[in-house]
Amino acid sequence: MSDETEDTNETRQRGDKGFQVNPKEPTRAFVLVPLLKSAEHQAKRAGTATRSPESRLDEAVGLAAAISLDVVGSAVVPLTKPRPATLFGEGKVDELKGHLAELRIELVVVDGSLGPGQQRNLERAWKVKVLDRTGLILEIFGERARTREGTLQVELAHLNYQKSRLVRSWTHLERQRGGFGFLGGPGETQIEADRRMIQERITKIERQLETVKRTRQLHRKTRREAPYPVVALVGYTNAGKSTLFNRLTEAGVFAENLLFATLDPTMRGLLLPSGRKIILSDTVGFISDLPTHLVAAFRATLEEVLEAEVILHVRDAAHEETDIQKRDVEDVLTSLGVTKESTAENNQHVVDVLNKIDLLQDEVHDAAVNLAEREPLTAAVSARTGEGAGELLSLIDSLIVDEEHVVHFDMPSGEGEAIAWLHANAHIRSREDDEDGVVHLDLGLTPIVAGRFEKRFPDLSRRLGEASSREAE
Repeated sequence: MSDETEDTNETRQRGDKGFQVNPKEPTRAFVLVPLLKSAEHQAKRAGTATRSPESRLDEAVGLAAAISLDVVGSAVVPLTKPRPATLFGEGKVDELKGHLAELRIELVVVDGSLGPGQQRNLERAWKVKVLDRTGLILEIFGERARTREGTLQVELAHLNYQKSRLVRSWTHLERQRGGFGFLGGPGETQIEADRRMIQERITKIERQLETVKRTRQLHRKTRREAPYPVVALVGYTNAGKSTLFNRLTEAGVFAENLLFATLDPTMRGLLLPSGRKIILSDTVGFISDLPTHLVAAFRATLEEVLEAEVILHVRDAAHEETDIQKRDVEDVLTSLGVTKESTAENNQHVVDVLNKIDLLQDEVHDAAVNLAEREPLTAAVSARTGEGAGELLSLIDSLIVDEEHVVHFDMPSGEGEAIAWLHANAHIRSREDDEDGVVHLDLGLTPIVAGRFEKRFPDLSRRLGEASSREAE
């Protein structure tokens, strides 16, 4: 095939303005990590651990890969001080312009915060689309949201972010690709509308989310009356929360080696070793410099964590910066109101779950396991292989506090519906079926379960009450 034919085919695929129109061809992207030297020096003087440039670059490339961008190249760019107009110095902007043109780059991802003016100036200088970290994370969330609530939350965060950028800088990206307009065009008409229309849409979404929030609160109330304690998984994105969730519940939730593989919260019932039931909740992953728009928008979803009796902080123990990631997660939890003081006041337990121990070398692996054996609120697991999963469930079991009391209850075997209901809602400690057609049950009952049984089976509830009275005596 001649060079001319190749150029013709490429133009046909990319369109007359040089941007991808064939959805099968991934966008060619270049990732830049600005490294502000003064910030590094300040962190060193303060004794605060900071991410290495290599780690930041790996994470930024991972974010780009999460929406299937074709990352052609990447670089760390040291900065003496940020330039108000373009962030980077004039010489660096010119140098990158030639490099980006040579690589036929369509999108540049800057792993930092860009002002609207900086973004527009870089786009004009490089003749490519430019995304900052917030825009990229919003784009990922826009692709991953599946539920109505998740979609509304992402759109709200996007519109709040977009309000300050309504300077019609999108006119050179006229093709409609859907999403939120960062990668291939406006996508939604309100992005090209004026600020008043944007605000009207924001107000409408906020009202819809209030309705969703009330519904979620009713669901929480129902769960509290069930009563099944809630155990919430939190952690840095890609720490293995969804894999652990699948391991414990066999739920088959989407779990990939991708940043933000889980966005919409998922809940499943789970039986603990004692026979008690809990609700396990998988939540969206956290990340350093999580955009404030997203924290605010997803607050209703993340409030599931506030309701949890046990919070499992899942960590990637094999990651070289696992302690820094832990600090970032704790910062987000603090912004939600989950602090050492609040957990003590609400009788919550936060468990450090050291995940991916199968990736650790023998000595480090053994040290993690020994640490989990010594520390009462630490567990060492491999969600992939299942190592330590049983010990984690036993630890959760020991932390769940309820008002359960044991009752010995004899029932005719013909009361199948009532027996099935007790199996589904009460803690059956033991069961014996004798030849006379009597089922002997040792039940763990909470007051709420006993009350629900009384409403559903009034004829049997009197006998259950008498059995409870005998046990009390």
